[in-house]
Amino acid sequence: MEAGQVQALWCGIDIPAGTPPGVYTGTVTVMAHPAGKGSGHSGGEADANTFGCVMPAATGAWRRTIHLRIIVSDQLAEDGGAGTPQKMTRLKWLNSTLAQDNTVIAPYTPLDIRGDTLIRPLGRSIRLSRQGFPEQIQTWFTPEMTDTTDHPNSLLAENIHFHFIRASDGKDIRLTPQGVQFIQRSPGTVRWTAAGTSDELRMDVSAALEFDGFLSYTVKVTALTDLDLKDIDMHIPFQPDMGKYMMGLGLKGGYRPDSMYRWKWDVAHKNQDGAWIGEVNAGLQFSLRDEHYVRPLNTNFYLQKPLLAPSSWANGGKGGIDVGIKGRSMLVNNYSGARHLSKGDTLFYNFNLLITPFHTINTDFQWATRFYHAYAGLDSIKATGATVVNIHHATPINPWINYPFIEWKRMKGYIDTAHRLGLKVKIYNTVRELSDHAYELFTLRSLGNEIYTPGPGGGFSWLQEHVGDNYIPAWFVPELKDAALINSGMSRWHNYYVEGMNWLVQNVGIDGIYLDDVAFDRVTMKRIKRVLTAGGHPGIIDLHSANQYNPRDGFNNSANLYMEHFPYLNRLWFGEYFDYEKNPPDFFLTEVSGIPFGLMGEMLEGGGNPWRGLVFGMTNRIPWTPTADPRPIWKAWDDFGMQGTKMIGYWSPSCPVRTDHPTILATVYAKKGAALVALASWAPADTTVRLQIDWQRLGIDPAHAVIEAPAIDNFQPQKTFAIGEAIPVQKGRGWLLVIRKM
Repeated sequence: MEAGQVQALWCGIDIPAGTPPGVYTGTVTVMAHPAGKGSGHSGGEADANTFGCVMPAATGAWRRTIHLRIIVSDQLAEDGGAGTPQKMTRLKWLNSTLAQDNTVIAPYTPLDIRGDTLIRPLGRSIRLSRQGFPEQIQTWFTPEMTDTTDHPNSLLAENIHFHFIRASDGKDIRLTPQGVQFIQRSPGTVRWTAAGTSDELRMDVSAALEFDGFLSYTVKVTALTDLDLKDIDMHIPFQPDMGKYMMGLGLKGGYRPDSMYRWKWDVAHKNQDGAWIGEVNAGLQFSLRDEHYVRPLNTNFYLQKPLLAPSSWANGGKGGIDVGIKGRSMLVNNYSGARHLSKGDTLFYNFNLLITPFHTINTDFQWATRFYHAYAGLDSIKATGATVVNIHHATPINPWINYPFIEWKRMKGYIDTAHRLGLKVKIYNTVRELSDHAYELFTLRSLGNEIYTPGPGGGFSWLQEHVGDNYIPAWFVPELKDAALINSGMSRWHNYYVEGMNWLVQNVGIDGIYLDDVAFDRVTMKRIKRVLTAGGHPGIIDLHSANQYNPRDGFNNSANLYMEHFPYLNRLWFGEYFDYEKNPPDFFLTEVSGIPFGLMGEMLEGGGNPWRGLVFGMTNRIPWTPTADPRPIWKAWDDFGMQGTKMIGYWSPSCPVRTDHPTILATVYAKKGAALVALASWAPADTTVRLQIDWQRLGIDPAHAVIEAPAIDNFQPQKTFAIGEAIPVQKGRGWLLVIRKM
């Protein structure tokens, strides 16, 4: 706040419930901070400067005393007034720390620490080197992703490590490691430090592993003498067979390129600072940061607040990443290029790792949980066979975007009725933009740019007339005149959001949230999951995203962008602009299905391709695309009895049914005495295939077996195929076949 500027100072007082009624008097002294020490605050907790006020030094008025007279009545405000949002008593939520402790969230288990080097989160393990970096990372998930195994998958060909290369002779500076020191051992978090030194450099490592498999590293490099370096780089050496798929760094999800892939920093156009590489049942996402990292905007707003190039890794455009086979490994070489360091200079080569998958896929939840994505009469929704209702904004019970508190009583009535009918209800509520109907709008504007991102202004006339300028206009619903402003990347509004979600669970009875893209961090996501599931509530979270691979979003991949949130999601819904017709199956697997991360998904654009979707266990949602109705598929699932089946995808070496055509794939849903087989074609033309069946694995005697295609509306006609008979498959289509004992 600059000298001479005038703005409101908002104050709130909590009156303890036991305070006797009466008139209370007193004084409040407002003191000005010295010039240059104004209020700005960003983060999860408040400090003394949060509502600071700066007065012009020329006035000499460094403090003001205000006399207060407060009348306390004998009526107790229910729930502190939270249910009456116009009173704005919930402003105290801005400083909330609710659900911030890193307690373990189901289905995850407490971290298992063995000795001084081995740590095991659910289904995975990390063994540390003496430098504090992963020496080996293993996962215990089967290729089918429905179970774990006793035979681990080792990701690394050798330990993750740094190279410090002198300019003078091109040789490595060898740092003497000082070993790992654990400084925190708790069920949810393990922290350690390590260091390496030479006469020329010192590297200090501080790291933490969380129960969901998230690893964060702070790597501080200090020059102990003047030094010219040819390069500082970090190597992530994958086992070659564990680098099969790749997503990120400008690549769509799919098979990793055969040749060396080279990438350079370009934050002005690319929302890219890392990638995911792996197999279906073992992978690693890495992202490169420095000490100045600030979360950028996303979903069409990236160019207005892009990434800050990390000064260490990017090094003024000299840095980059090379990915490809080198020697015995599939090497990710994160390099930063030549630079001069003066004695005492420090650089931060920070990075994060996410070890995937996060857990096994929950197929029974996929078959039983069926979404109705619209506000409608509950009896009619029940009749469709749906089990969960998603309530969008701009509906009678949730009219204002990301501010579901004004019509909360109508929402509660709807949800209570739904529960009596055996239905669950989730609501649209997230952080990215905030409705101009939020009662706290002008208070939040008083916090400068902490809550609202600065921008060019404009948009709906009401915003221009009342908010003024220095904001980014967002979603607008003309029928309701609901205009929104873009939130900043991280702020205390996330504390309010967590408290608000907790209040909606406890007072309105919501069963979860539908997220339309995500603009908050993984810490906020964990807090949300904790409050949504408290007290046995289901806490269902599904994430919808439009394809972020476009210029406005910096050519990012939705799955790569949001992977830090995947441990706490129940389903994906990817989404507008995802092309289900032109992209190959490896794109479906990595970018859309969620399977390599322990999730399952659904399709949206054009209703999806139902034949290809079923290869990954996906359908679409009713009634979002009227021409694509999933109910016939739901009926086929129920007729077969999908609950309890084992999904064996085409990607698994154990899949018992294949075809004799390389681009017509088969996924099996097996149970005792029967199997449902989803066939889908990526062939360029109509063709025929013959099934290659491992009858022993199916547990069915071929002499007493039948192959039938049940009639499914708008999907396939009824037909019976003889064993070994050629099956016609149309381009872009397929079959859903039942193989069973006669």
